[in-house]
Amino acid sequence: MSNSSADMHLERTPDERFEGLVDWPYEPHYVTVGDGLRMHYVDEGPADGPVVVLAHGEPSWGYLYRKMIPGLVAAGRRVLVPDLIGFGRSDKPVDRAAYTYESHIAWTGDWLDQLGLTDITLFGQDWGGYIFNVHVGLTPDRFVAVVASNTGLTDPDFMASLTEEQFAQGFSAFLEWREMSEAPDLTASRAVASALSVSGDVLTEEEAAAYDAPFPSERYFAGARQFPHLVTLETPEPLAATLRSAWAGLEAFDKPFLTAFAEHDHISRPFEGIFQARVPGAKVQKHVTVPDAGHFLQEQQPDLLVEAILSLG
Repeated sequence: MSNSSADMHLERTPDERFEGLVDWPYEPHYVTVGDGLRMHYVDEGPADGPVVVLAHGEPSWGYLYRKMIPGLVAAGRRVLVPDLIGFGRSDKPVDRAAYTYESHIAWTGDWLDQLGLTDITLFGQDWGGYIFNVHVGLTPDRFVAVVASNTGLTDPDFMASLTEEQFAQGFSAFLEWREMSEAPDLTASRAVASALSVSGDVLTEEEAAAYDAPFPSERYFAGARQFPHLVTLETPEPLAATLRSAWAGLEAFDKPFLTAFAEHDHISRPFEGIFQARVPGAKVQKHVTVPDAGHFLQEQQPDLLVEAILSLG
């Protein structure tokens, strides 16, 4: 699938959908990625401060980090929060087939290149980690530290070694989410709220409206629908080669690599131990189990996560 916007139908969420969102005062910034797709990001804090990239997954967007941005900025960090293509204020191809693992890697790679970011501390959650961890493995000199939180990185050889039964057992929570992702009444706010409920937390009406702001109708929701289907037992080439190279890079990454997985999240849980065992920079870290939190732990324990990021230097 080409990354060109010329051969795909796009939606662009109207700006007024983002006006007056609770706890979201940030000015939008944009770059053009692929061939004509507008990608949005937040850029806060001192321009010469140490760079922190906060990468979201699905079906959320940068709003997920609203409780973490102020603490990082107060600590002198330059905080960048990109919206993946298909989410937030970024452009949204209508065709689900446009959303491939390769496309997201290419789009985010363009974003990193155009901003000329170096010495990055990455916080990646959900697909934010699955995608940006590829860049850590392929371009490790660009990163100084990583916090992997409720996320993973597909290993094509490991996945190919599993039987369907083993996949169903080891990734049962993920497969439940895959089924849920096709529910006709699914919204971003319902997905986030369902994960918070394991600790008795809820979203306010204003917060729920903010999570749903990027998606005025089903036509805008294709990326969120497609993401759960990108993890399969068989990984096609050339993606498999890219992921093998990324893992080879991670297995030589000796800079700080911290895991911060939530107590009540099981969707990405298998990767917690994998990272700790395979990434050299993870072997000497005091890894964090985030208490009283589910998959969207940024909502429930933002201060603890800020401390984790700042602990890496």
